[in-house]
Amino acid sequence: MNSLRPSPQPRSRLRAAFEVFAVFLRLGLTSFGGPIAHLGYFRREFVAKRNWLDEQRYSELLGVCQFLPGPTSSQVGFSIGLLRAGWLGAIAAWCGFTLPSAMLLLAFAVLAPHLAGALSDGLVHGLKLVAVAVVAQAVSDMARRLCPDRRRAAIALCAIATLSLLNTAYAQLISIVLGALLGFALCRTLASADAAEPASELPLRVARPAGVIALLLFAVLLLGLPVLARIHGGQALRVFDAFYRSGALVFGGGHVVLPLLQQQTVATGWIAPNDFLAGYGAAQAVPGPLFTFAAYLGWMMSSPPNHWAGALMATVAIFLPGMLLVLAALPWWQSLRARPATAAALAGVNAAVVGLLATALYSPVWTGAVHTPVDFAVAALGFILLVRWHAPPLAVVALCVLAGVATAALH
Repeated sequence: MNSLRPSPQPRSRLRAAFEVFAVFLRLGLTSFGGPIAHLGYFRREFVAKRNWLDEQRYSELLGVCQFLPGPTSSQVGFSIGLLRAGWLGAIAAWCGFTLPSAMLLLAFAVLAPHLAGALSDGLVHGLKLVAVAVVAQAVSDMARRLCPDRRRAAIALCAIATLSLLNTAYAQLISIVLGALLGFALCRTLASADAAEPASELPLRVARPAGVIALLLFAVLLLGLPVLARIHGGQALRVFDAFYRSGALVFGGGHVVLPLLQQQTVATGWIAPNDFLAGYGAAQAVPGPLFTFAAYLGWMMSSPPNHWAGALMATVAIFLPGMLLVLAALPWWQSLRARPATAAALAGVNAAVVGLLATALYSPVWTGAVHTPVDFAVAALGFILLVRWHAPPLAVVALCVLAGVATAALH
């Protein structure tokens, strides 16, 4: 018996899945602007234009995905595909939305090493300045949205202190757990009003046994992969584990994946720091989900699995935990969101990830890119264009790259 019970469709499920793939492929080619913009594109396409679901149900589906770690826009797209055409539709939605940006970043990974001289140096440096402007904007936006009061601001500062004092690979995880505990202790009254809001019926249901299986698989992979990697010692297993854990701990926004991936790839010597920051800057210039940065990193690995095998492994691993958690949460969403304790812990986690991203803004982003007053001026201009003038990220990428190339040519 199929555990998924979507709305009846007049077409065959396979034909509906092809329709889902075509729509999401177009969105994957044109959805610039980051996760918040993606959700606006989805609402316009699936609520206003195609009427695949109504406003209230779209809002509730969005609430599920924002509640969970993982790439929110990809999780919402996955769920819409699930609604429209079952499991085939969910896979079709993810493939259509993910492929364009992944392929563009792979093209950058292939071409960048072959650019010579000032052009190559300037391109890389300009993309590193893009990362400064974009991450600074993300910290500013997330701090305003996720730390609107003194208690949550204090949790963010505790996370910064934890990351500054602890020199361990587990510092980021410790700061997230500490944020959850502090949120549970300090933010319950703040979360009560939000948790008391009535929830509408979800547009699709996953049976509880399927949800339990998804949650168990998520936990087994999260806890078991590190053990297997130590026992087996294979590089492929270590790579899959690194990207899976990075995807499983992304709370609060896609940019939070930056410090997690930096810890897993640069600190381990798999990726050169310059290549990492250049790829992150290039990820701002392509449409679709930011998590496809993993495809670039998988290609650029210093040892196998790399190139096509590394890109595929890294991409699947980083997206997988978010999709498993969506399936696990759907059967219990109404009861979960009604609990003030759950909402309080999540508020603390979100405040902690502001501190996590702020720490990453300093190192490696700022320390790896800003070396001269001109670098500071270019990064500051990019930040102001994004925050005050709401310039498209693609325009800021072009500006920083041109400034980087011009500076390299003059030297």
